[in-house]
Amino acid sequence: MMHRARAFLALATVAALSACSNKGELVVDQGVGIVSVLSLCPSVGIPDYTGDVTTFAAGADRSMASLDVSAAMTNLRATCNDTAEQVYSEASFDVHARRSDTSGARTVTLPYFVTVMRGGSAVVSKRVGQVTLAFADGQERATASAKVGSFVNRADASLPEDIRQKITKRRRAGDIDAALDPLTDPEVKAAIARTRFEMLVGFQLTEDQLAYNVTR
Repeated sequence: MMHRARAFLALATVAALSACSNKGELVVDQGVGIVSVLSLCPSVGIPDYTGDVTTFAAGADRSMASLDVSAAMTNLRATCNDTAEQVYSEASFDVHARRSDTSGARTVTLPYFVTVMRGGSAVVSKRVGQVTLAFADGQERATASAKVGSFVNRADASLPEDIRQKITKRRRAGDIDAALDPLTDPEVKAAIARTRFEMLVGFQLTEDQLAYNVTR
């Protein structure tokens, strides 16, 4: 399962969400102490097996003796501005790296990607960037930071009015649909899925590097 927040349909207590719902979010009170928050902002995270990268010094040799540099993404932080027609999200992260041979000063450049996904499967955009780490002579570890951003069309991230009405419709005891959760309606679920965006960040790995991460 991917390490990412699924913030578009988060369930929590009324008290907990009353402090964190923002402009542009749809807050649904079902009258039983539960609310759902549907946000225009994409969730942000690092997909499985892409938050680490390892390079080796000797071709196909993947033993520890051949290990050159290992690096990991950490401290992923996200902000979002949903006040304009284009919802802008920005994420920053740190990269901590370690090298085996500490002799001499050295710079290491690692590629990373930022991808925007819609509905959990459709790729909206993908860009590749680079982060450079500088090792001083005799230094085993190095740290660098990077920042990425993406835009999502506000209309694409918004629920149609008829779906919003289905979700927010007040139901009274005795109504036929009083005990039904509108969020389980197939039409509502499909509409929510279409408005769900994710901004994913990870190292741009080769097939060998990905296979190493999966099997180690």
